[in-house]
Amino acid sequence: MASKGTQSIITYMHSLKQTADLLASLGFPVSVEDMTDHVLRGLDDGYRAVIDGVNARDTPITFDDLLEKLLIQELSIGDAQRQPPAPLTALHAQARSKNNKPRPGQSSAPSNQRTSNRKPFLGGCQWCNIKGHVLSDGSLFKKHHPSVPPPPRHNDQAQAYTVSAGPSQTDFLVDSGATHHVTNDLANLALHHPYTGPDSLFMGNGSDVWTSPVLSVDGLRYYCMFVDHFTRYIWLYPMKLKSDVQHIFPKFKLLVENFYNHKIKILYTDNGGEYIGLRPFLSTHGISHHNTPTHTPEHNGISERRNRHIAETGLSLLHHLGMPLTYWPHAMTTAACLINRLPTHILNHKSPYSQLLNISPDYHKLKCFGCLCFPRIKPYANHKLSPKSAMCVFVGYSADQHTYICLDPSTGRIYTSRHVKFVENEFPFRTLVTPSSSPNEPQTTPLQLPVLPSIPALTARTNPTLPVAPHSLSIPHSPHLAQTSSSNDFNHPEPSRDVASPSTHSSLSPEPQPPTVSPSPPPQPTIPPNDGGIITRSKNNIVKPLEKLKLHVRPSPPVESSTITRALCDPDWRFAMQNEFDALHRNNTWDLVSRSSAPNLVGCKWVFRIKRNSDGSIDCYKARLVAKGFHQRPGCDYTETFNLVVKSVTIRVILTLVVRQGWYVRQLDVNNAFLQGTLKEEVFMAQPPGFVNKHFPDHVCRLKKALYGLKQAPRAWYTELRAFLLSVGFVNSTDDASLFIKQTPRATLYLLVYVDDIIVTVSSSVELSRLIATLAARFSLKDLGYLNYFLGVEVIPSATGMFLSQRKYITDLLYKSGMANAKPALTPLAATPPLLKHSGDPLPSPTEYRALKPSTVHWSALKRLLRYLAGSCDKGIFISATAPLNFHAYSDADWEGDKDDYISTTGYLLYLGNTPISWSSRKQRSVARSSTEAEYKALADTASELLWVLSLFTELGHIPISSPVIYCDNLGSTHLSANHVFHSRMKHIALAYQFVRENVQRGRFRVSFVSTNDQLADIPTKPLLRPQFELLISKLHFSSRSSNLREDINNN
Repeated sequence: MASKGTQSIITYMHSLKQTADLLASLGFPVSVEDMTDHVLRGLDDGYRAVIDGVNARDTPITFDDLLEKLLIQELSIGDAQRQPPAPLTALHAQARSKNNKPRPGQSSAPSNQRTSNRKPFLGGCQWCNIKGHVLSDGSLFKKHHPSVPPPPRHNDQAQAYTVSAGPSQTDFLVDSGATHHVTNDLANLALHHPYTGPDSLFMGNGSDVWTSPVLSVDGLRYYCMFVDHFTRYIWLYPMKLKSDVQHIFPKFKLLVENFYNHKIKILYTDNGGEYIGLRPFLSTHGISHHNTPTHTPEHNGISERRNRHIAETGLSLLHHLGMPLTYWPHAMTTAACLINRLPTHILNHKSPYSQLLNISPDYHKLKCFGCLCFPRIKPYANHKLSPKSAMCVFVGYSADQHTYICLDPSTGRIYTSRHVKFVENEFPFRTLVTPSSSPNEPQTTPLQLPVLPSIPALTARTNPTLPVAPHSLSIPHSPHLAQTSSSNDFNHPEPSRDVASPSTHSSLSPEPQPPTVSPSPPPQPTIPPNDGGIITRSKNNIVKPLEKLKLHVRPSPPVESSTITRALCDPDWRFAMQNEFDALHRNNTWDLVSRSSAPNLVGCKWVFRIKRNSDGSIDCYKARLVAKGFHQRPGCDYTETFNLVVKSVTIRVILTLVVRQGWYVRQLDVNNAFLQGTLKEEVFMAQPPGFVNKHFPDHVCRLKKALYGLKQAPRAWYTELRAFLLSVGFVNSTDDASLFIKQTPRATLYLLVYVDDIIVTVSSSVELSRLIATLAARFSLKDLGYLNYFLGVEVIPSATGMFLSQRKYITDLLYKSGMANAKPALTPLAATPPLLKHSGDPLPSPTEYRALKPSTVHWSALKRLLRYLAGSCDKGIFISATAPLNFHAYSDADWEGDKDDYISTTGYLLYLGNTPISWSSRKQRSVARSSTEAEYKALADTASELLWVLSLFTELGHIPISSPVIYCDNLGSTHLSANHVFHSRMKHIALAYQFVRENVQRGRFRVSFVSTNDQLADIPTKPLLRPQFELLISKLHFSSRSSNLREDINNN
């Protein structure tokens, strides 16, 4: 096992990377997980933070990311070694009473500090908030709790620890109500000595629920934020406790789903414990909860950045206007409101507000935060002589009304009014003298260490950062607050001795200073209500340790490998590659020759594909050795490349006959089909990656058989298969070169070929087994059983017929385009306005620009088409076993359908019985000068397709029971097809005219008129309105999967 030792991170990682590359070159590649494990095992305890963070990840870390983290940690270790830490010291002090005399029951022995020049205690009482005494010395406390003796003063009661790790801007990190405090300056401690214990300081990371260091006027400490991933819209909820998230999110869910008609699918959060209580609610409502790995808040980057944006904007509003920090909820809510209405480049310079509601925000409503305002307060008046308005400060916007929120600084009352007069160049809080609440600024008064946390009701009405002399402030005492406080009863339960025993504190100043005496004693404040007694840590559940979050691991679905290095690390892909390589050797695909004999060398690579069943499950892993055909030179390496595959119309005609006659149908797969073809040209290829011959590493492969990727490989395979089928009695069809027919006295056999997929149907099971055995003796076959999935079409047999569906193909298409959860559309295209070539704005993403249409309008039209497919994926074609075998077709044209070049669109539908077997929608070759000309061209195309299908049907040994009919909704075209006189005005369509009229005269088909309401070919030619579209769809004889399943169950 390699160890870092004294090496640098660069040297250590470089040596491990060289070893891994050497193993990979020998055929033993090292996976990313193993490489990471080797790196971490060789590190010392100085890198423990990085080791714990990597081990806690749900996904493996890349080699580059791991190197970056280790380099950062190496730099931090070097800085710590260059800067010697200050010794860990502690102070122990004994405190006396305010008058510097021992209290009753207290020893008068001298303490370990000088007492002659000691300052009096200048801290604040948590009960009455008066400076100069602790809680147990207060008169109000003694009045209500006379039986509580004063706490004894022990030498080890008050302690403080210090750790110096670098320059800091604060004197103390104060924890209210704690007996141990932290400082980074030894000058703050009178006595100190080094600490050698095992304990250390630890600072936790934050969460998405933002915590305020200052309690608001309403007793709020936190706010919870929800961000929509698509529109980036922010919902912000101030809270008193973190656990309030469990009550806020269900209400937020109901609001969003009811107002916007969309379900919440996924909730991304950090690892904060406040979200643990949401897990039962999320699982009950089917919401996936994704949380970040431990110590990696960057995985929740969107919420973290929004959190920082809101906090910085809100603090800027407060500090710029001089407002007290106790009004931070108003500032943060206003900041979120402004951010929602600001354009952002992420949304193509649109605001989240407009992206969510599809309307532009009203910027005229926005006013300067903290400015002077005069709201209409007549509804709040007590009598008729009350003022109709008052001088207030604007502090925000109402969330559910078109109103403004105004604060009366004299009373602390909040008004919500629609009618407000603003003076946006005056800011009242700037004229008020308020001390800075920043902990980084020097304090003029001695440091106060309160024994217990501040009472929320008292904190909401007093400023804990005020100086000792409160009468020097220009802010008057609020009569409204005093009146509210005095109107309540004040009852205190008898506190326990543990709670009511505060710690005393002595002055930490090394230089004795005279006590500061106020000119007049401060007024006695009104005692606020306190129905719960003294607030302690235990009542706030702070004593409980943080709950450890469990990491849930869910196996991800297998993905297709993109590189051979990654594939060699997977046993499934290694097995597939070995099978492919063994098959190449069995077929004697190549010979190894010297490289000097190769005039042109073709490269090769491995291609990996997962073959799935119709239900999405994995059928097998396929690894193909593919030649790089783009290295081939025409005339030297290949001549003919065209390959023949069976037509989809032929497949539907064959399946219709199979269902009608009850024949057997099987599906076969040829293993390594392209390897069966024999090459006529001499082609040289490099040896396969990962399978280079150790004895002849510089040799090349001279191919004797075709290989995937060669330009002539498909044609070579077809030629080989066709020669074999002709030798065993099959006849090649004249209408479809990939259809082979065999007639015997006992049965009729049809064989359809699409590259390496074969469909075999026969009227006798004995002949079917014999044919499969004959093919297996010549080629390596895989019998897939009854036809169930072929070329993206799912085949579902039933007692009354066969159902053809493309559900999986549509699902894969929607997933690939990111529209899997799209809302279904009722029509595929909008009837108006027409799509133009240059309409809309170019797509901002270059990937979408190259892969799709080049404008936003075309992209919207394509998304609507995909949404229509999402709602019709269960639809399909049902082939009935009792339908008559007759042909009819619908022909139509959209005259001047393309408004860019005015070329018409041809569309037709061809039926065999009640089954649509052929359809088309394509532009005509030239501009039609009239609607009759366009319709007649479409009629000629339909007639050509019909005659080809009739020829195929006759070759299969069947005759239609009636004369085929083509339905057309244009009377002029219908009359022209039956007119025996050729008019000179028809010269421009002479060929189409002669072709249709001649076949009508011979009786091969006839042309009939149909009304527009029954013209089914309108669907593939032009966008239709919803009523007309739904009417024609109902006449197409489409079926659904569920209806066929119910029918099959009823028949059984």
